[in-house]
Amino acid sequence: MSPESKKLFNIIILGVSFMFIFTAFQTCGNIAQTVITNLNNTDFHGSGYTSMSIIYGVFSASNLISPSVVAIVGPQLSMVVSGIFYSLYIAVFIQPSTWAFYTASVFIGIAAAVLWTAQGNCLTVNSDENTIGRNSGVFWALLQSSLFFGNLYIYFAWQGKTHISESDRRTVFIALTVISLVGTVLFFLIRKQEDTKAPGEEDSTNEILGDSSSAQNKITRAVAAFKKSIKLSFTKEIMLLSVTTAYTGLELTFFSGVYGTCIGAVNRFGSEEKSLIGLSGIFIGVGEILGGGIFGLLSKNNRFGRNPVVMLGIIVHFIAFYLIFFNMPNDAPIAPMEGTDRVAYMIPSKEVAIFCSFLLGLGDSCFNTQLLSILGFLYSEDSAPAFAIFKFVQSICAAVAYFYSNYILLQWQLLIMVVVGFFGTITFFTVEWEAAAALAARGSDYSSI
Repeated sequence: MSPESKKLFNIIILGVSFMFIFTAFQTCGNIAQTVITNLNNTDFHGSGYTSMSIIYGVFSASNLISPSVVAIVGPQLSMVVSGIFYSLYIAVFIQPSTWAFYTASVFIGIAAAVLWTAQGNCLTVNSDENTIGRNSGVFWALLQSSLFFGNLYIYFAWQGKTHISESDRRTVFIALTVISLVGTVLFFLIRKQEDTKAPGEEDSTNEILGDSSSAQNKITRAVAAFKKSIKLSFTKEIMLLSVTTAYTGLELTFFSGVYGTCIGAVNRFGSEEKSLIGLSGIFIGVGEILGGGIFGLLSKNNRFGRNPVVMLGIIVHFIAFYLIFFNMPNDAPIAPMEGTDRVAYMIPSKEVAIFCSFLLGLGDSCFNTQLLSILGFLYSEDSAPAFAIFKFVQSICAAVAYFYSNYILLQWQLLIMVVVGFFGTITFFTVEWEAAAALAARGSDYSSI
């Protein structure tokens, strides 16, 4: 197998592994609050929103140390161990208890930071200036296929059900736990890249992948990775991109947890309200896959760079927010177990609700594929620290959003995303224009990025 084929193979395996793990985890997140609402008349007193807030809060803090962990353990083993913790979190729902639920939330927050830092490193090591756009799109399309499969099952399994029984819950979460473990095992198929640097040449990517039997060397690499993360945090490009990243954290919370809960709480959807949660997840996944696939395939022929894709993303999201504002009752995110009978500015429409799910997924893929691409392009030699900062900002904003989702009406949640999304688009444009100017100064072809 040629080196390029080997790299593409690794990207595909990386994407498929994440597809299995997040088929389980994102389906779990999409239905968690609905399942928990049906449990709260028992001894269980947890909250899905609170759990997600804990996960993303710990996730954000753990990104400070995740480059050091990946430097010591290596990206492949880091992803394997992290995948095991994802499986344990999902398994908690088979027989839920409040203490185990929140404890698992803490551990998966740590595991998520390590997993995504290792993923960013693996994506960058297996890409170059000419393939980072394609590989980001391929990975994103495979990853977001996860939204399709799990939610398709939920749609058919929960068709016509207004209450989720203990048997229904156990069946779903046993299946999701097994799926997550399959994805974890697949990480072992990723093949290590050879070190192609000159003998005296070093960079942080190769430091992370390098093998050393010396404990002192590992500690040195860990400290160096931590210092690099802190240093990069204060660079102009990272600070500007952090606004864009903050927006992806807010809208991630909305489409992965809040919007499904809103749909499930609208009593005017009748007996289909619970199965519509699954259908919503499917169409979010269709939007994500379509976006990732198109932007990956077209990256080689895009002479205008990343800005048009991000512009498309914010326009699509603003349309979705406008339609959701008119279609969904304001109290839907915080409705009780009985749901809500309120009406917004139109009679709630299932078709409009599902169309908005598609738009949310498409817009999210626009932002995330281009953020992955520009980070891999700008920080090809500092990939682990750069991706750790990216996930730090994204996850802390997701944690804040999950926290306020317990209390804030829908209209204010939408307004927050509109404001942050607008400024995030402007800051992304600024960084992209500077990257284009730097590339032109080197005499490279802008369309290759």
